[in-house]
Amino acid sequence: MSRRIVLLTLATTSLVVLAFLVPLLFLVRDVADAREMSQANAEAQTVAAAVSTDGLDVVLQQVNNTGSGRRTTVFLPDRVVGPPAERDALVDRIAASRQATTGRVAGGKAVFTPVVQDPERPVVVRTFVPDSALTRGVTRAWTALGLLGAALLLAALGLAALLGRSLVRPLLSVAGTADALRGGDLSARATPADPPEVRRIAGALNGLAERITGLLQAEREAAADLSHRLRTPLTALRLDAEGLRHPDEAERMLAEVDSLERMVSHVITQARRPGGRRADMAADAAVVVRERVEFWSALAEEQERPVGGEIPDRPVPVPVGADELAAAVDALLGNVFAHTPVRTGFKVTVAADPVPTLVVEDSGPGIGDPGLLDRGRSGGSSTGLGLDIVRRTAEAAGGRLDLAAVHPSGLRAVVWLGPPPPDGGAG
Repeated sequence: MSRRIVLLTLATTSLVVLAFLVPLLFLVRDVADAREMSQANAEAQTVAAAVSTDGLDVVLQQVNNTGSGRRTTVFLPDRVVGPPAERDALVDRIAASRQATTGRVAGGKAVFTPVVQDPERPVVVRTFVPDSALTRGVTRAWTALGLLGAALLLAALGLAALLGRSLVRPLLSVAGTADALRGGDLSARATPADPPEVRRIAGALNGLAERITGLLQAEREAAADLSHRLRTPLTALRLDAEGLRHPDEAERMLAEVDSLERMVSHVITQARRPGGRRADMAADAAVVVRERVEFWSALAEEQERPVGGEIPDRPVPVPVGADELAAAVDALLGNVFAHTPVRTGFKVTVAADPVPTLVVEDSGPGIGDPGLLDRGRSGGSSTGLGLDIVRRTAEAAGGRLDLAAVHPSGLRAVVWLGPPPPDGGAG
């Protein structure tokens, strides 16, 4: 916008300067021409007045020694007095017509003034003005006018640039606020500033930010309230688990209830946190994945599912919270149990180099619809949120989720918990 204002000012100012400057240049040239011809006419009249006196030579010498470049010659009936000049047909015609005139001659202009002493033999005074004298001072005047026009143009461009910046700066401030809101800083607000249109945009953006903040807060409260309602059936489920007669079964059920209760508490905490996901979250992927695999291994044993894979003993730090990572692992393993037949095995592998990676691979029927990654879509009767949870967890760590078919059948889910390498390959 600022550039367009400068270009518009440049175009309009150039037209205005040219509209005034071009006629002025021609006027300067005509004034210089008229000035020289007027002085030449005055010199011719002075010499004409001295023709009948004895001081003609003295007057001619004074007139021709002014240094102006003009030369005055007197054509007498029998001789030529003054600077040499040819007596051509024009001189004879003026002598015959006895009328003063100005005409173009070779190398400049000349003023012809007839003097009648003898009606039969008139005298003609000729004052020649060279072209250099006709344009004396014109170049200097044109240069001054050109510099003046350039100065006016530069001044106009400077004012246009200042005006453009004064208009663009508030817009850039509003754009910066919009970028901050897009980046997740819901506390960012635009500062209203003139012109009124920008002030209105800033007010509308601030209103939109307030509306978004209110909607998100209402959504968080609704999620927290909904999660809190689950505590009542969880308490009942815990009481039922404690009442089981088989100790091992009761212990397993209580562990599952504890895990579910932790997840509910986590949902409530996350929902009530104004800032959303914290940037300082970190977890040890090896510890979290090992714990969740052990949890699911009990169910896998009941369904005769072989469990394999490799989890390193050394720490594998990742930039996501332990609860988020556990939820992602549960979503992947839950899909294995939900969408593959009984006795279908799976492998869980955690790699640290070159990027922390979680790989869950099964030998089931695989996935035929790439759109199942979309939130809310499911190939079965589930909610369709599992893979979306995994995807968002990977993106929170700066990575991504990749799904690939396994030969001859099965599905491999690769969760990059950091920026993946350019080739995107996973071991």
